[in-house]
Amino acid sequence: MTQATSERLFGFQSAFDHPVTVALTLGIAAALFVAPACILLLSSLGRIDDSQRRELLIRYRSWLVIATLIIAPVLLGAAWTMAAVAVLSLLCYREFARASGLFREKVTSLVVVLGILAVTFAVVDHWYGFFVALAPLTVAALAAIAVLADRPEGYIQRVALGVFAFMLFGSGLGHLGYFANDTNFRPVLLFLFVAVALNDIFAYIAGKALGRGKLMPNTSPNKTVAGALGALALTTPLVMVIAHFLYRGTVLDQPVRLLFLGVIISVLGQLGDLVLSAIKRDLGIKDMAPTIPGHGGLLDRFDSLILVAPGSFHYVGYFLGVGLDQEV
Repeated sequence: MTQATSERLFGFQSAFDHPVTVALTLGIAAALFVAPACILLLSSLGRIDDSQRRELLIRYRSWLVIATLIIAPVLLGAAWTMAAVAVLSLLCYREFARASGLFREKVTSLVVVLGILAVTFAVVDHWYGFFVALAPLTVAALAAIAVLADRPEGYIQRVALGVFAFMLFGSGLGHLGYFANDTNFRPVLLFLFVAVALNDIFAYIAGKALGRGKLMPNTSPNKTVAGALGALALTTPLVMVIAHFLYRGTVLDQPVRLLFLGVIISVLGQLGDLVLSAIKRDLGIKDMAPTIPGHGGLLDRFDSLILVAPGSFHYVGYFLGVGLDQEV
């Protein structure tokens, strides 16, 4: 292992070398610092009642923990980031398996977990060929191994649930971990986290301010057309500005290409949220788990990244590649 590789994997001394990392970290810290004052101000002005104030403060305290758990591994190094993504993938699968009942299918669950661990191995080893191959290989393994139980009743459902879970939580979230093989993984990952979070906030604000027309009333009654369009209109230019400084001087740093990146993040972020809403509606539950006070489960908080991670990974990879300058 070279000194450069060791530094990227385990070193934190270069955590703030990139100006985008500095700007985003300071921005997150400033938002967390100002948020409680805004909540108290709204309460004193009578805009929110005591129950709403308590709920917002619970959510704020949860955000302090979430932000720390997101930022700390990214700043500490790539190895910590990969490990954190692996844990997130496994915990998200656990929530899904318990909510859907898939945990009762021990063999199917074992294959999904082994698939997630194999994705982590491919990420750590910087083995892109294996990383890509794991999707069809795991799907084939799920289909083949489920046959051995000699239970044709429910076979399609068992296999489909296993495939669905692996593609979302193993392959989908695994792209976040693979980003850590890139030299500039810190600003890239912080950029994605901030963009997705603000996309949700913009959708909420625009929906409340501009209209009540339902986007998908049967799937997510609180989401509006105005909110979706508002998020797209606000997130896209924000992404373009940050991505310009992040990818300055590269072939991606062109207005049209940055525009498409913004659209991809905003649209896929909202679709990821809707995917989880559809799952919960189908299962007849409000939250995937009570893991995070005021937020529900981990899936309720990180649902947008399930689609944003692979979408942005392959879009950026098409122009620049991801981690191509790192030794295997």
